[in-house]
Amino acid sequence: MKVNILFPVLDEERRLEKGILKTLVFLKKNKLFEYQLTIIDNGSTDATEEISRRLCAKHEEVRYLKTAQRGVGVALRTGIADNDCDIVGYMDIDLSTKIDHLREVKEIFENQPEVQVIKGSRLMKDSTVIGRKPSREFTSQGLNTLLHIVFGNKFTDALCGFDFYRKETIEKLIAASSQDNGWFYTVELLLRAERMGLEVHDIPVIWQDDYDTKVKVIKTVVSYLRQIQFLKSEFIREDRKASRV
Repeated sequence: MKVNILFPVLDEERRLEKGILKTLVFLKKNKLFEYQLTIIDNGSTDATEEISRRLCAKHEEVRYLKTAQRGVGVALRTGIADNDCDIVGYMDIDLSTKIDHLREVKEIFENQPEVQVIKGSRLMKDSTVIGRKPSREFTSQGLNTLLHIVFGNKFTDALCGFDFYRKETIEKLIAASSQDNGWFYTVELLLRAERMGLEVHDIPVIWQDDYDTKVKVIKTVVSYLRQIQFLKSEFIREDRKASRV
């Protein structure tokens, strides 16, 4: 099994090298699986590209891709279009989700062939969240609750940046999904997976907040509310169309 870990980045000169090197050390030491680390730079104007190319020159397992557009959605589509590994997923470059959870990714995909999607969750009974501001916790809980009300999804934490897919599954999901460029695209993929009858396999994670995050809470919430409304309308249209066939 070979795993491609995607790292979407935007102006991450401060955290990039540390995140990549820590991941390489962990994977080389533990020999869990064959791997590739793909840095996807979507619009950086700082030293992100320079650092990325230096990492690629030193480490053959590291690949660098650059997109003309900004947004996690376009970054993921770019990385997955370039992917030839059996498993592909994404992690935050600050490694907020404890890297040790890659052990579970290996174990589940190797021993449970029916599992097509693995999703990290900060909201399960055995999850541990460290240092999170109350405002961000409230926002996250609220958005996840709204998703459950609107879509009835079974996965517990749509917004945790630790998702892994089997290659054929993610390609099928992308073909069925929108071309949204933002963070909500990652949520759409999960919702469409459940609509296709696929289990999104939650795993509880240890997650530590990074206070240097670039996420703008109010702007993100407003954007998500609009996208939830749009996607629900799109699902209704798709269901009506299917019922007429």
